Amino acid sequence: MDDELTTALARVRDAFARYPRRAVLGGCPHCEGSVMVDEHDLFSLTISLGSTVGDRDDVKSLLPVLLERLLVSEELYPVIVLGTVSHQEWRTWPRVEQEAVDAYLDAVWRSLLADHPSRLGSFTDPATFLDAACAAGERMQRFLAVWDATLTSSADRHLAAAVSSLNFARPKPGVLGDWLRRDTVRDRLHRAFERDHDAPWADDIARAYDLLGA
Repeated sequence: MDDELTTALARVRDAFARYPRRAVLGGCPHCEGSVMVDEHDLFSLTISLGSTVGDRDDVKSLLPVLLERLLVSEELYPVIVLGTVSHQEWRTWPRVEQEAVDAYLDAVWRSLLADHPSRLGSFTDPATFLDAACAAGERMQRFLAVWDATLTSSADRHLAAAVSSLNFARPKPGVLGDWLRRDTVRDRLHRAFERDHDAPWADDIARAYDLLGA
């Protein structure tokens, strides 16, 4: 885990330290009743956290461990965790808490683009992160602008992989699909191939370049 991520996680812990973690969360009496907080089975908890189990303060108290677990394991779904944050209207939370979540998202995104393949637990690729960020209520363009500005080999390899996974027959490709189909992306892949033509992944870049020209 890089320094920026370590700092972002520490900031999250500090921002939400005032919310005590409860060993047992109150649940809907007609659904689950009281629920034990078991860190060995956080996935089951995240499905109902903040809705039928626990309240907003419980979400905040568990957020540091949930956000860290997303980075070090594949047991949680980023869309579920960050979707819970959205359902709890995190953009209405105190500024220090909003800024901590913002810094976490930015750090995760930059760290993901810095390595190919990704080594960030549940964030397996850019599409997974972007789906989760959208589930949190964030505009995808915020992160795509960073990708545009990150002119590194690893970011280009992620770009080529994203292009290769596109369904070109889909009539409405969505925000990411539209962004990937731009002429500027094809030009960038051409430059990436010229730079990395001797690298083992050069063929992947060339294939993505050709797909955009088809």
